[in-house]
Amino acid sequence: MFYKILTVAGLATFEIYAAIPAGFAFGISPITIFITTMIGGLAGVFIAAFLGKHIQQYINRFRKPKPPKEDKNALIFKIWEKYGVIGLGFFGTLTVGAPVSIGVGTGLNVSIQKLLVWCCIGVVTRCAIFTTLGHYGMKLID
Repeated sequence: MFYKILTVAGLATFEIYAAIPAGFAFGISPITIFITTMIGGLAGVFIAAFLGKHIQQYINRFRKPKPPKEDKNALIFKIWEKYGVIGLGFFGTLTVGAPVSIGVGTGLNVSIQKLLVWCCIGVVTRCAIFTTLGHYGMKLID
């Protein structure tokens, strides 16, 4: 049982959409799935934030400075101007995942502390929603 829970937590570190169905396939209780995916997802958020900053610093050492060229008509800038860090952290985590949201935020030079808070809230919400949907979906099958 320990290895099953560890597998679900490891999957949640990278993708919660794969971890929750795996937990149900292993026969783990919904509460355990929620707690495990939440812990794994939060670990993934902090790993991505830590590695994202270091990868950006490493790349900047070899990059030649270019004059800033920003296309204010690009979709990402429109979303960024409309929803800000909350949209990027919370809604980005709900849709594409925390590592992608943190990567985009790092590229936009967002305050990593604010982004981490909203990504963590998004991970907890995402785990609760999809574990609940999985639980009641399994009840329909039984």
